[in-house]
Amino acid sequence: MSRLDSFIRRLEAQRTVLNWAVAAIQGRNGLVLELGLGNGRTYDHLRALLPDRDIHVFELNPQPNPSSMPPAHLLIVGDMAQTLPAFEKQHGAAAVLIHVDVTTGVPEQDAITFAWLPAHAAALAMTGAIVLSGWALEHDQLEAVALPQEVPEGRYFAYRRVA
Repeated sequence: MSRLDSFIRRLEAQRTVLNWAVAAIQGRNGLVLELGLGNGRTYDHLRALLPDRDIHVFELNPQPNPSSMPPAHLLIVGDMAQTLPAFEKQHGAAAVLIHVDVTTGVPEQDAITFAWLPAHAAALAMTGAIVLSGWALEHDQLEAVALPQEVPEGRYFAYRRVA
């Protein structure tokens, strides 16, 4: 498969999973967190799906498309290894939806991040929250959830925070 075809499949899966997750949290209170802004595409999609919710965005060096820049009061800039624990200290396990989009495409580099990131995602998620990721998350408080059947296995991952 070409890199272009792989990219298209990833984006199709991402859109399907985001739509599914937003439907799953309908009627539930809680924060929405976007871990990784990148170009801002998924943030923009979440913003369109959840127009009445604040979406807190974490990014080391925000440089999205200008139309996808979160408001300053919802943008947490810095290394997530520091900003996530600080946010947790302030808000606790208050998120109903967390989307983790921090992969670099370099497996060795991603493995380092995903050695510590799942614990922070679990700590920020309220019981029953949905946590989405393009990379498998290993944590005893995150239980894998089946995705819509049109999402190829291993393309995207969803978890529910258990007590």
